Amino acid sequence: MRRDVFQAIADPTRRAIIALIALQAMTPNAIAENFNTTRQAVSKHLQILTECELVKQEFQGREIFYSLEIEKMKEIDKWLEQYRKIWENRFNQLDDVLATLKNMSHPEF
Repeated sequence: MRRDVFQAIADPTRRAIIALIALQAMTPNAIAENFNTTRQAVSKHLQILTECELVKQEFQGREIFYSLEIEKMKEIDKWLEQYRKIWENRFNQLDDVLATLKNMSHPEF
């Protein structure tokens, strides 16, 4: 089953993992130390993030380090950009309405 990237980031623990590894690659044990959950639960979250290509694994000796896959995050941002433009237009329209209302309630003589 192919996982959807938006299902992956919907989970708060997975978003927290993404935030943790955004600055530096970390081992599963180092990641797990930041959560009040089992190492197995963190491993499951890492598996889902890896399947969605949001994180990548890098082997250094016996250790596995997880880091953020920036290109995949850019894809999410690109998808959100279309909505960001809509929101900005709506806020601009609201600003215009508020300015009109303000001018109507305080006409200058």
